[in-house]
Amino acid sequence: MNNFFYVYILTSIIEPSRHYIGITNDLDKRLKEHNRGHVIHTSKYTPWEYETVIAFRSKEKAQMFEKYLKTHSGRSFSSKHF
Repeated sequence: MNNFFYVYILTSIIEPSRHYIGITNDLDKRLKEHNRGHVIHTSKYTPWEYETVIAFRSKEKAQMFEKYLKTHSGRSFSSKHF
């Protein structure tokens, strides 16, 4: 699906209680970057897998949703629903 922006939640395979929330327009490339240790915030808990991915046509809406998921209420929401 081209021209989409994805908000994703990763789960560490070695430590499943660890999660990371991010945004990208290329899911395959981004997961490889995380798993190769190229992302400082996730390099300690590689390998990672996608837990949830949500597609948006609007970059702005994707950014707003990512920002929300990183708040206290957003983390609570995601742990209940994803």
